[in-house]
Amino acid sequence: MVGKNALQLAPSILGADHANLGAGVEEIRSAGLKWVHVDVMDGHFVPNLSFGPGVVKALKAHYPDMFYDVHLMLDNPHLYIQSFAKAGASLISVHVEPEYPIDATLQEIHLSGCGAGITLNPKTSPAALLPYLNRVDLVLVMSVQPGFGGQSFDEGALDKVAAIARWRDEMKLDFRIEIDGGITAANVAECVRRGVDTVVAGTEFFKNKAALMQNMGL
Repeated sequence: MVGKNALQLAPSILGADHANLGAGVEEIRSAGLKWVHVDVMDGHFVPNLSFGPGVVKALKAHYPDMFYDVHLMLDNPHLYIQSFAKAGASLISVHVEPEYPIDATLQEIHLSGCGAGITLNPKTSPAALLPYLNRVDLVLVMSVQPGFGGQSFDEGALDKVAAIARWRDEMKLDFRIEIDGGITAANVAECVRRGVDTVVAGTEFFKNKAALMQNMGL
């Protein structure tokens, strides 16, 4: 479910009712989707706090058939790989910006049995990803500054997606290209046209999923 294949929508439970996250996952599943995007924030790398391994473990216990796409927005993500892998993560994405052993962390993610993703923020050049493209299953392009849901889409992310898609073809790789932040029914088709095959949407999914999915062709 990680390779370069069918278009995927990965609704973020950051946009669900935090008092009833299980209902959020049930809504995702009822829409015929398999991916659940879990935003993990440490209050340091990004100015917010969110979910930990316990949330993933609880959701996995109730919804074992779902694909848990875990995005670590942490200063020291390498310290938490095993915790999230054991909790039930299917894929773990880490950022390129902090100072930590990225190569070793990607290797650890794979050794833990999870897919590995690499992520870049809006102000980061996509060239920063080049050393890692041949060892990841997914590249996540942030189209807002991470930390809070409901932000406006950064149009500059589309050029990054196009460049990464071109490199993927030139290097004959098969990682997925995911976009996250400010995704709406109005802009999702252009994201897909530029090369996105995995779309994260929180606020828009839980408020406007019919139009979002229609415009994705799902």
